[in-house]
Amino acid sequence: MAIEEARQRAEEQSLDLVEVGPTADPPVVKILDWGKVKFERDKKARESRKKTQQIEVKEVKYRPTIDEHDFEIKTKRAERFLGEGKKVKVTIFFRYRQLRRPELGVNILDKVTELLADIAIVESRSGLEGRQMTMILAPAAADTKTIKNTA
Repeated sequence: MAIEEARQRAEEQSLDLVEVGPTADPPVVKILDWGKVKFERDKKARESRKKTQQIEVKEVKYRPTIDEHDFEIKTKRAERFLGEGKKVKVTIFFRYRQLRRPELGVNILDKVTELLADIAIVESRSGLEGRQMTMILAPAAADTKTIKNTA
């Protein structure tokens, strides 16, 4: 049918003329309520986003010259986050002359890894980047299953 006739029919029905197959010869169009189609498409997208599980990343910050008690408190906090099924980003911040001793940061990261080895897996570990050193810990697979069953 001619394009003008199709537009006229769509106007009479208070609907939209939507191009479905633009590469076809002649182009394929449909008469439909575009607002309703768009709403349904957006609704389906919202539903699919609801079902996805977002992994939350918590950060625990250390300094190279951290005291033993402070280290224990921050490590327990990281352990709690991992127990909740969240990933933990361990960051070591260096200042001034501490930048000359990156091995202090490596020692702290090794110590954290050792203490949390039974509940966490080291996902990534970086060297000295600027003034900080980072490591990302993910909860061990066995622990996340028990968390989901108890929740």
